[in-house]
Amino acid sequence: MKMIRAIPALPVSDVARAVEYYTGRFGFESRYADDDYGIVGKDDVEIHLWPANKPNTPGAEPHLAGSASCRIQVSDVEALYGELDRAGIVHPNGALDDHPWGREFTTLDADRNAITFFQP
Repeated sequence: MKMIRAIPALPVSDVARAVEYYTGRFGFESRYADDDYGIVGKDDVEIHLWPANKPNTPGAEPHLAGSASCRIQVSDVEALYGELDRAGIVHPNGALDDHPWGREFTTLDADRNAITFFQP
């Protein structure tokens, strides 16, 4: 058995708004979207988006939107940082920085889910 790929699924308050944000601000393409699910991607990366907007449905409560995060490895973190900084979506405390595990910066989506881009 071999694990092949992981795809983050992030809770959002409005799938259509989230898809529009990812395509407009992050430069992702919409691969699927309806009221109940969205998929955005760029190159080999996909992010799935699910609606956390049903107050009476356990596991889909609105307070979950914006409570998630994921990490995406990239080949040129400095170039991407410049692009996404100009788009105004870098987390206030997420500037490009060096760590023992590599260089990284953190962005926020429309619901304030954190997406960290890194290069080892």
